[in-house]
Formats: sequence, structure tokens, C-alpha cells
Amino acid sequence: MRIKKSILSCALVLALSAGMSFSASAKTVLKLSHNNDKTHPVHISMQYMADEVKKLTNGEVVVRIYPNSQLGTQRESMELLQSGSLDMAKSNASELEAFEGSYGAYNIPYLFHNVDHYYRALFDPEVGQKILDSSKGKGFIGLTYYDGGARSFYADKPIKSPADLKGMKVRVQPSPTAVEMMKLMGASPTPLAYGELYTALQQKVVDGAENNQTALTLARHGEVAKFFSEDEHTMIPDVLVIGQKSWDKLTPEQQQALKKAADDSMMYHKDLWQKMIAETTQEAKDKLGVEFVKVDKQPFIDATKSMHDAAKANPLLKDYIERIDSLINK
Repeated sequence: MRIKKSILSCALVLALSAGMSFSASAKTVLKLSHNNDKTHPVHISMQYMADEVKKLTNGEVVVRIYPNSQLGTQRESMELLQSGSLDMAKSNASELEAFEGSYGAYNIPYLFHNVDHYYRALFDPEVGQKILDSSKGKGFIGLTYYDGGARSFYADKPIKSPADLKGMKVRVQPSPTAVEMMKLMGASPTPLAYGELYTALQQKVVDGAENNQTALTLARHGEVAKFFSEDEHTMIPDVLVIGQKSWDKLTPEQQQALKKAADDSMMYHKDLWQKMIAETTQEAKDKLGVEFVKVDKQPFIDATKSMHDAAKANPLLKDYIERIDSLINK
């Protein structure tokens, strides 16, 4: 009798263990790669998204975030994602243009007149959502956008006109549009991974770069570039994407939960970003001695006008550009 009880007890323990093991294996873990520090507002916003996904799916879907390019550069992450070796990544419209041409619409210089115009386009179903969906069938799907701020020049001298860029090697993202813009402005475009930029500025491999204000403090670029010239040539959104293979593994309910959490994190990020830009600008001035230079934008607009005209003549981008233009005063 005791032997039977012992056997039953062991069987029960094994059954419970198997049940726990099955429950644990039922959890879907999505690895998310990005190239920013943990203090960056995009990382904080994606962590908010991860927390929301866990709540909405009762722990069935867990997003694990790997910052600081631990799993590769943005481009490497996209290639891993398309092959199914990585689940999610934060990229931006500049780099995504090489994988899906529709993202090139966001890269046209001086396309957006102000922040309100920018957000109207991102929220517009004929622009924002349509571009996110445009890569279906190409290995990945866009989930949401994060404000990446207005990009301006920073270097060891003020840049007040295109003439000041002549002969300068300026780091750009590996985007055909970014390269073309820099050539039209008179600089020599130098594509370079973001993680290599501090050393490149320090060692004069490049003479300057272009980004938003957070690069000055979070990436410490303000230690080696003391002038931030506010020409605000582009407002290029960061984009949260998921691999098609990883998306297809989720149930419809889990897909809906992930999309909702992503969109909610975009709104969370909007307020966080505005606060961070104000704090970053003040920190760069007070602690790093960076001088912020006001710029007359018109000479830069004139220098790059051909890009706007060419985009409106491009069958892939034409409808997007015209729709964005129509949203200026709405």
C-alpha cells in the first residue's frame, strides 16, 4: 500500500512538473534590439510597451530589450530580423529606406513645417499606417513610430549656411536620401555606424554630424562637437518593427495586444520626448559648453528643393508627399 502511495505521489509530482514546464514553454519571448542607451527616451518608451504587452497577454508574450547594439548595429539587426534570427528591432526611416522604399518619404528635407504637422502625418492612415504596412511580404512589419526629433548639424564650428558645409565630411545614416541631401548642401556625406561616431569626431575622421539634441549628452558627442546649428533639416521618426516570422507565430489576439501596446507607447513617448529635449538642451549648454546657433533655414531649403520636386515625381512617393503637404494647415 505504501509503495502504491509512493508511486502515486511521484506520478503527481511529475505531472505537476510537466504542467509547469508546459506552461513555461507556452510563453513567447520576443527579443528586441536597438542602438541607444537605457537612459534614452526611446528605450524607456519601449520598456513601457514591453510592460503593456505582458499585462495585455497575461504574461503569454514577453519582450526582452537589448540596448546599446548588443545584438548588432541597426542594419545588422534588420538583416537578422528578416532571416528570423531576431524578433524585433528599433530602426528609423532613414535606414529602413534601403529595405522598403516607402520610408523614403520621411527623409525628404524640410518636408515637415513643425512638430504638429509631423504628428498629423504619423497619425494619418494614408501616410503613417500605410507606410508601416508597406513592408509586408518583405520580412518585416512596422508596428509604431517614436519621435526622433528634428535633426540639425553639430561640429566644431557653427554651420549657418550651406557654404559653411563646403569641404566638410559629415556623418550621415546609410540612406540614399541622406547622402543626396548632404551632397546638395555642399558637404561630403560619410555613412558611419552610430556607435563609431564619437571616436570619428574625436579623431577628425569626420568633421561633423547631424542628429537631434540627445546625441550631445546621451552619446557624449557634445564633448567633441561644441556647436549645434539648429537648421532642423529633417524630422525622421524612429520605427519599431517586428519580423514577419515572429509576427506570424503570435495568435491574432496576441498580435492585437502587441499593436495596441506599441501605439500606446508612441503616445507615452510623445510627452517624454518633449521633456527630454528641453532637459538635454539645458544640460548640453551648462555641463558641456555647447553653443546653440540659430539658423536662417531658407538657404538650406533652396539648396535641397530639387529633392522635394523629385519625390513628387516618384510614383512610389508621390501620393505620400502630396498627402503630407495637404496636412500642413489642418
